[in-house]
Amino acid sequence: MSFASIRIVTDHLDTLVAFYERVTGQQAERPAPVFAQFSGPGATLAIASTATVAMLDGALVPAANRSVFIEFEVADVDSAFAALQAPGEDVVLEPTTMPWGNRSALVRDPDGNVLNLFSTPVVR
Repeated sequence: MSFASIRIVTDHLDTLVAFYERVTGQQAERPAPVFAQFSGPGATLAIASTATVAMLDGALVPAANRSVFIEFEVADVDSAFAALQAPGEDVVLEPTTMPWGNRSALVRDPDGNVLNLFSTPVVR
């Protein structure tokens, strides 16, 4: 088995895609009008319109995630956080050095999903 992707289902596809284009610094692949994806080393983040899961009879509800982080390792947490210019209510945790050494900043995407921008400590 190989890991394929994590998919976010949304009612606001273009808004969410634009947000993650800012986060990743890359343009989304758009193989269909109701679907977009960002592929990188180790993972793919897929974003799909609720139209793609209509047959699942409400099993997936957009903007209802309260348990999963979407994580991006970045070279400079403070710069990546500043570049997002997240409104105050979307900031969960300003750039902070965690007790285990990682530096993290947590923000909410337009659907309320928590995004962790982190860097690991430099080992000298």
